[in-house]
Order: sequence, then structure tokens, then C-alpha cells
Amino acid sequence: MKDDRTHPLRDSHQDIEEVKRIPDTPQTRAPSYALAFADDDFMCREELRPVRLQLELLKPDMLMKEAGVKSTIVLFGGARIPEPAKKDSARTQTLADLSQYYEEARRFAQMITAQSLATGGTENVIVTGGGPGVMEAGNRGAAEAGGRSIGLNIVLPHEQAPNAYVTPELCFNFHYFAIRKMHFLMRASAVCIFPGGFGTLDEMFEALTLIQTGRMEQVPFLLFGRAFWEKIINWDALAEAGTISADDLRLFRFVETAEEAMGAMEDWEGKGVKRGAIPGR
Repeated sequence: MKDDRTHPLRDSHQDIEEVKRIPDTPQTRAPSYALAFADDDFMCREELRPVRLQLELLKPDMLMKEAGVKSTIVLFGGARIPEPAKKDSARTQTLADLSQYYEEARRFAQMITAQSLATGGTENVIVTGGGPGVMEAGNRGAAEAGGRSIGLNIVLPHEQAPNAYVTPELCFNFHYFAIRKMHFLMRASAVCIFPGGFGTLDEMFEALTLIQTGRMEQVPFLLFGRAFWEKIINWDALAEAGTISADDLRLFRFVETAEEAMGAMEDWEGKGVKRGAIPGR
């Protein structure tokens, strides 16, 4: 990370190095003596949560700006969906059948990245959760097209290492789900949802809620795999019950292939417009 220091005051890095050379005494070994910003125990205290939240918002934002990332195409989808060549190792037949969407995510990311590179590579940069499955496919497609892509990982009880296709300088790790989801949507010019589990559903419904309530501009919102999504969610029942309006069903569109998704993005109605506030929200 570059340092755009414009003042004449001493650099914090200098003091971190300087304290390594001070005499070893009971006073200098005391936790209270450690520089606050270099004290891991202090930074992890409960009272410092607001500061940690701010840091997780600032670090990726600053680095993406320095990298020239202006807008992104978001790919959400399941970590367990295998690439077609490995579908025989899938734990269920359904996951094996869904491997086609690994390939569509890879191809879609290739197309988007090639289009982005033609205009400088700063717009519509692919961003995924940085893990395996559909996320890997998205980062892989971008790399195969010769472009950059972003990975927003999160520390989980079971290890989730970044996939090998994320651009290293655009690979981030989070503690807070909420801040991670902000970064997914802050630069989004389209949101693409592939089949997935709880995490994918959470990301999908939060983004739809932000658009529905006018908290986020309308962007192309594509659900890959109509059969999958209509099997697990009865969208029409929500509208019939009155818990959403029939018009809300127009916030997203089903697609099956990368080509269909590219076409849908080009003629998306209402792109960039915020909906009016909904009473009671």
C-alpha cells in the first residue's frame, strides 16, 4: 500500500522499528507501554470493535482505489459446486448436475473481463468471495482472459483459503460479514447469482432488499438456473401473499448461459435508478 504522506511529522513505521531497540526493562515489557496501533491485544479488545469495523471498511477501499477499480460485476454462488471435469467426485448427483454453472460462471467472467480490458480494465472487474466452486470459476475466467479479479474472503471455522486465480493484490480477508457484503455492493454494476447454499441466499436477499427499498440503485440482477431457483423459492407465492409486490419480481431475471446474461445486462430496464421508498420499511 502506497503512503501519500504530505506532512513533515515522524513516520509511524519508524517508531515501530525504534521501540525494538529500546532497553529491556520491566517498564518497557509492560503491555501499557506498547504502541497502541501496534498492540494486537489492545486492538482486539471489545471496546475497539468500532475501530476494527472502520479498518475493514478502509483497507480494501483504499487498495481498490489505488488499483484503479471503478466498478465491479459481482458473482455469488456455491463453494461446493465442482468444475465439470471433477463432477464425478461431487457428494450428490444434484451437485454434479450443477457443475454446468461452474462452466457458465467461468465463461461469463471471461467475456466480462475481455470487454473490460477493451476499455482499460478499470470498469466491471469481476469480484467473488474468493473461495472454491463458483467463486473459483469467476476468478479463473477473469485470469484466463488476461485480466484482474477481486476475492473477498472471510475467516471461517473451517479453513477457506483464497483460490489460486484471485489477483494477489486484490485478495482481501474479512472478520465482519457485514463489511464484506458492503464491499461486494459498493461498486456493483451488476449482481449475478449462481446456485448455492445459505451464504448465497443471504447475499442474494440482502442485495434484493437494498434495491427493493431504494437503498441501492437498480442494476442488472441475474439468477443463473431458473429450475434451481424456482424449485427452492416460490417467488410467485410471495407476490400472491402480498409480502412483496408483483413489481418486485421484475427486479431480477433468470438466465441460463453466459451469452444470455451478457444480453440481459445490455438492455436492463431501470439501470442506475433508485426505487422510491416503500411505506412501512
